[in-house]
Amino acid sequence: MQTVKVELAERSYNVNIGSGLLGKSGAAFGIQNESSNLIISNETVAPLYLQALKDSVDDSNVHALILPDGERFKTLEYWSQIMDKLVDIRASRDTTLITLGGGVIGDMGGFAAASYMRGIRFIQVPTSLLAQVDASVGGKTGFNHPQGKNLIGAFHQPASVLVDIKTLATLPEREFSAGMAEVIKIAAIRDADFLHWLESNSANINARNAETLISMIQRSIANKADVVSADEREAGVRALLNFGHSFAHALETMTDYKTYLHGEAVAIGMMVATRLSEQKGLCATGLSDRLGALLQSFGLPLNMPDNAQPGEILELMKLDKKVLAGSHRLILLEAAGMGLIDSNSDDKQIAVAISACKQP
Repeated sequence: MQTVKVELAERSYNVNIGSGLLGKSGAAFGIQNESSNLIISNETVAPLYLQALKDSVDDSNVHALILPDGERFKTLEYWSQIMDKLVDIRASRDTTLITLGGGVIGDMGGFAAASYMRGIRFIQVPTSLLAQVDASVGGKTGFNHPQGKNLIGAFHQPASVLVDIKTLATLPEREFSAGMAEVIKIAAIRDADFLHWLESNSANINARNAETLISMIQRSIANKADVVSADEREAGVRALLNFGHSFAHALETMTDYKTYLHGEAVAIGMMVATRLSEQKGLCATGLSDRLGALLQSFGLPLNMPDNAQPGEILELMKLDKKVLAGSHRLILLEAAGMGLIDSNSDDKQIAVAISACKQP
């Protein structure tokens, strides 16, 4: 097992990474048997891993709520169901809420934990690659609004995170690829050596070699932990983690979360952002080709759909949380491994970059 510590003073916590960790003593990972626990999972993950997690805690003190699987269910209707369940089990301030699933379940459960009694303890047990390397670390929680992604939410740090790579064995190929977008993102904005490592190890990663996956996940989380520790509430450097996301969120909203997995939309968004970086002379020409080749090696899409009109994408981007004083705050690249925060790209420049990422 490897452990990465997210340093946040009294809110610091450990991310434990290994193979076969699920089902071992929950107490070792911060699950408290002496108080009640509520596990939130979904209809896909629960049949596979819920019993193993329940076996690690005192069964008399654990309850479960199984929700539908998918981004389109990340709405306040389902937040209300979680809150109703907490009330039904007479949850108190010493109750622990445990999220078992991908990024959607983690976001939903985390926001419920932040909301109930003004905040109760929660633990993340991410089962998708995207959740393991990104969504489960950093304390961002929330729900979608019909007009924009994650517009409702709170920062609420977990008490601990348990990453068991054995859950990746049952992860569909498309979901695994979507998770790789977030791995590539962190390398692209702050770790050029890691980007090169990903290019050199793509075959082992695609084969889901256990040792390679543990190394990759540990390095991804360590990079993110450094950023979160420096800027917990995204007042500065943490904004770099949004590379590709402004475009991705607009694309997801435009397609009603039915066409793209989040990581797929992020892959397209990163390509738009890198094209814009080249177009503005911020980075050398050719970086988008390099990034595109790496994304393609994991089966990720690179192009905006034919029906994505730049004007529509720009309009949706106005509701993005990263807009400040009416200006887009985009994450662009100076070089491989060097992201920057850009607030002076105008709509015309952005529209050209979006058009450049359509199918030729």
